[in-house]
Amino acid sequence: MDGTLVDTERDWLATLAELLAEHGAAADETALAPFAGLPLDGAAELVARRSGLAAHAARDRLDASFTARVRAGVTVQPGALALLDSARRLGVPVALVTASERPIADLVLATLGPHRFTCSVAHGETPRGKPHPDPYLAAARLLGVPATACLALEDTPTGAASARAAGCRVVAVPTVDGIQEAPGTLLLRSLRDVDLRALPLSFEGAT
Repeated sequence: MDGTLVDTERDWLATLAELLAEHGAAADETALAPFAGLPLDGAAELVARRSGLAAHAARDRLDASFTARVRAGVTVQPGALALLDSARRLGVPVALVTASERPIADLVLATLGPHRFTCSVAHGETPRGKPHPDPYLAAARLLGVPATACLALEDTPTGAASARAAGCRVVAVPTVDGIQEAPGTLLLRSLRDVDLRALPLSFEGAT
């Protein structure tokens, strides 16, 4: 969701940068890179280690600030709605699998249109979050298919690792560095380049 379908990854990193800088910690692009795709709890713990702020206080600040940014409005990524509508026309069910908490997910779903999704899985709704496979395995169960039959669209190494660990094939449109093209993982520059009808050919020979 964040960074893939809507440009909230930038809002998330801006929220982190603001809090880190406020407490004297590095907040440049290199310092922020490990936070991309992290769920709230993991990010709060990392902020605490770097800033000296208590983890629970960091979590509360991050949650409130990021929610306020998302509530103020999000930008849908180019090609996102067209891709979701293409999936509906082709009869391909779509699950939203996000490292964001349920309140954030629901705000974004309201923007994207909940009718475009069969189901959704937010952080905290599985025993472990990304980069573990649990969120994608849960989504596959809700869709009623094996994870190996699923295609995951991701933008961060954390999300891609989660999808691959579950057995999904991955199409990555990176917002940060770190995702490598490999068997079962295809890198594209934009969601506009994703053609669901042609993707099986793109993965021929992949394992």
